[in-house]
Amino acid sequence: MVKFLDKAKVRVISGHGGNGMVAWRREKYVDKGGPAGGDGGRGGDIYFVADENMSTLLDFKIKSVYKALSGENGGIKGMHGACAKDLYIRVPLGTLVRDTKSGKIIADFTQNEQTILIAKGGRGGRGNARFATAQKRAPQFCEPGEPGIERILELELKLIADIGLLGMPNAGKSTFISAVSSAKPKIADYPFTTLVPNLGVVQKDDGGSFVIADIPGLIEGASEGVGLGHEFLRHVERCRFLLHIIDLTAKNPIENYKIINNELKKHSEHLGNLYQIVALNKIDSVSKEDLDNFVKEFKAFSNDIYPISAVTHAGINELLHFMSKKVDEIPKPVFEIEVEEDEAAYNNDDSAFEINKIAKDAYIINGGKINRLAKVTDSRNTEQVIRLQNILKGMGVFDELKKYGLKNGDVVILGNLELAYYDDEFWGDEAKG
Repeated sequence: MVKFLDKAKVRVISGHGGNGMVAWRREKYVDKGGPAGGDGGRGGDIYFVADENMSTLLDFKIKSVYKALSGENGGIKGMHGACAKDLYIRVPLGTLVRDTKSGKIIADFTQNEQTILIAKGGRGGRGNARFATAQKRAPQFCEPGEPGIERILELELKLIADIGLLGMPNAGKSTFISAVSSAKPKIADYPFTTLVPNLGVVQKDDGGSFVIADIPGLIEGASEGVGLGHEFLRHVERCRFLLHIIDLTAKNPIENYKIINNELKKHSEHLGNLYQIVALNKIDSVSKEDLDNFVKEFKAFSNDIYPISAVTHAGINELLHFMSKKVDEIPKPVFEIEVEEDEAAYNNDDSAFEINKIAKDAYIINGGKINRLAKVTDSRNTEQVIRLQNILKGMGVFDELKKYGLKNGDVVILGNLELAYYDDEFWGDEAKG
């Protein structure tokens, strides 16, 4: 059985910032040129954009990982690295976005082309030209670029349609929507043919249009998840009203009507009270006497009853005219979905680290920021090593190392660097940077 993809998980990774550059002016007749290392470029941001032309999350089953480009590293002669292009990911209108780590709803796409930042790209690192001062005219260090942001998000699609079609499996909803719109749903004579909500656009006489959602058939127990249950009941919640298709050839049409309405009430009070038009379908397969009796019986539940045949199109025009009128009269429901502030979209901090003691006098430190710092540090350059040590001290790395028994002369491995540790007393004034 094919399952409608109205939920999906995606992993997004914004672009890393480019590293700064350590470089010097090297021109003829210029003795001892100053620092000229350029800044790294900014990494690409990631945005979600609402698209009214999309109706499913199927694209995210095919591709679930999205990564923006990183910024270029800084260059010589003060040349800055190029910033990366931002990545725009299109999602269907009606999509909710939830952060799986915090559980927060961080976006609700209700307007076409609505654009929301999901992951900020990392800033580019500064080149050594940025650190030149009157006291330090030849800085021999630069900054690494900031990391991108990686997060896993859950997307949930709630169809935004004007009218929701309800009815038991095989009641004729797919035939109806194909008869009144350009939608071409799969149609066959067996239950649960529709496993995907089909959207049909119906043109109005005044030139406008409205959207009908063909919701898959419900059965008793749907509100508890039986059958297709919760998979589709929530899609009805944003409709203006419902069109309830009744199969007059079924064993007990009245009982079927009651079963579905009972499931709506169990699901939510809002759905239970949503206005309904009742369409008595397949009148071409029942006698006039039986039809008259059905109309009388259903009058006990609704004043708006329309006998139709989705196959022969009998009664279709009258029903569409009435539906068009109701679309103009009944406003779309407004749902206040609490969207929380998405601080994680801007959190490029990767200063967390872990320490592993691999020998009596050797330690490995792993961490995003630490590894990035190691990449722009030359172990042969004393000034760069001292600056690295000062940054590590500010991060509290040495305080943690001392809990493991760190002492002067011990080896500390950071990324691609293998350094001998000596405290401030050993370095003297140099340790102050």
